[in-house]
Amino acid sequence: MPRPWLSHYPQGVPADISADGYVSLVDLLDRACERYASRVACTALGTDISYGRLDRYARYFAGWLQSLQLAPGTRVALMMPNVPAYLACVLGVLRAGHVVVNVNPLYKAMELQRQLEDSGAEVIVVLERFAHVVQEVRGAATPPAALRHVVVVAIGDLLGGFKEVLVNVVARHVKKLVPRWRIAGARKLTAVLHAGRRAGFQPPVLSMDNLAVLQYTGGTTGIPKGAMLTHRNLANNVLQTEAVAWPALHDIAGQMTILSALPLYHVFAMTVCGLYGIHAGMRNLLILDPRDHATLVKAWQRTPVNIFPGVNTLFNALSHNTAFAALDFSALRLTFGGGMAVQGAVAERWMKMTGRPVIEGYGLSETAPVAAVNPTDSLIYSGSIGLPVPSTDIAILDDAGRQLDYGERGEVCIRGPQVMRGYWRRPDETRMVMTEDGFFRTGDIGVMDDQGYVRIVDRKKDMITVSGFKVYPNEVEDAIAALPGVREVAAVGVDDTHSGEVVKAYVVRDDEALTEAQVKDWCRTRLTGYKCPRMVEFRAELPKSNVGKILRRELREQ
Repeated sequence: MPRPWLSHYPQGVPADISADGYVSLVDLLDRACERYASRVACTALGTDISYGRLDRYARYFAGWLQSLQLAPGTRVALMMPNVPAYLACVLGVLRAGHVVVNVNPLYKAMELQRQLEDSGAEVIVVLERFAHVVQEVRGAATPPAALRHVVVVAIGDLLGGFKEVLVNVVARHVKKLVPRWRIAGARKLTAVLHAGRRAGFQPPVLSMDNLAVLQYTGGTTGIPKGAMLTHRNLANNVLQTEAVAWPALHDIAGQMTILSALPLYHVFAMTVCGLYGIHAGMRNLLILDPRDHATLVKAWQRTPVNIFPGVNTLFNALSHNTAFAALDFSALRLTFGGGMAVQGAVAERWMKMTGRPVIEGYGLSETAPVAAVNPTDSLIYSGSIGLPVPSTDIAILDDAGRQLDYGERGEVCIRGPQVMRGYWRRPDETRMVMTEDGFFRTGDIGVMDDQGYVRIVDRKKDMITVSGFKVYPNEVEDAIAALPGVREVAAVGVDDTHSGEVVKAYVVRDDEALTEAQVKDWCRTRLTGYKCPRMVEFRAELPKSNVGKILRRELREQ
């Protein structure tokens, strides 16, 4: 197919990349840990951890997993925010030949149970702040049958020495951040690493075809399902990210610094901040809570940042933060925008404040995730999602699979080595999103110009994006529909200057005494915060099609 974008790549960006020089994703990451052993791999809570130490912790964790005699490809759930243990455990799980299942640590018990049951995870590693949710799932009437091993991580784990003890004491007893929990047979991460060190580690034979990560997504609609990302998918996407970032970063002498405010369990941060950061030997500034702007500012003050991946809501909040605006941005070379559309007004404020444009890109869990990026040597914000990355084709197709001309609206479809193997245990849904010639149908409506730049103009389905996180109306509606007094419900996304979108629920009541507060309180006990409706509107009826289907689009337009 035509690839007009190639002539608009910046100098130094190749048309294609190849991961043939590596045996697996683990091979790619292991080489980095060896090459950069003396460098700082990550900085958390003011403490540096070298690549050498991170490498040892990962080997100990892999050794412990091997000692359990799990079958190759066993799913291991990681339920942690941005703490050093996440990086060590990701490396350890992959090295042992198992599969990472990223879990949002803010999940409620019902959401966690659904993901554990679907993935068949046998091991979960959870930050102790969220262990009570695992306890609730384990104690449910029908707990996940496969889950046999629970590892609990303290916030200060891996920091070492007095700092590790101090951070854990303050978190538990001063700030009261750890709710009471009790899980029979649960093991502390420190004990697991000690056991793994004694047991030793024997590297298994891995290939690019091995499954590496189950990244849960709803696709374009419906209940979340696991996108199967292989070692090949992720290794290629790391190299694709490296290739498109080169124009902005190639002349930096010495170690680069990337700031990870986005949660690493999110696919954008996992690949760009985590995997690409390790491959390039970067210092990773880990921010535990992206809403803690004071800590982010202090981290940036101590260590000038070269690369800052973020989403619109984060850029927006920081552009109104006077302490952040006072920072020295002279080291900043690349601001990556992803996860959701970056608003023009936000990009303008960011450029004025930092002197660097937001370089917007586009991707999905199903594409590991990076599929398109604006040229990183650009001096302006384009408002588009940019050009397909190397070794990637993007086509605008109609419903019949016919490729449309430049400027015509159609479904954005992606083909490349980063496109997932399929949805975990859902072959029918996989067939629905894959064309015969290997394109993944994204569900987004876009146009491509004659230079290859793609602009997203609409969404094919009713997915809602809140601060870069995908919310699926069916899930919200199912939760509200279970509330006594509700007859019908529809959930839609409405524009919001802070989050891009927020959830609004339209409810038809059976009980006229039902209040907005009761609906919101009900949702808070069943859904993660960003999925909960910010607005509830009661109506006598909801618009429907002639076959009785609720017309969400009509509600959005109203």
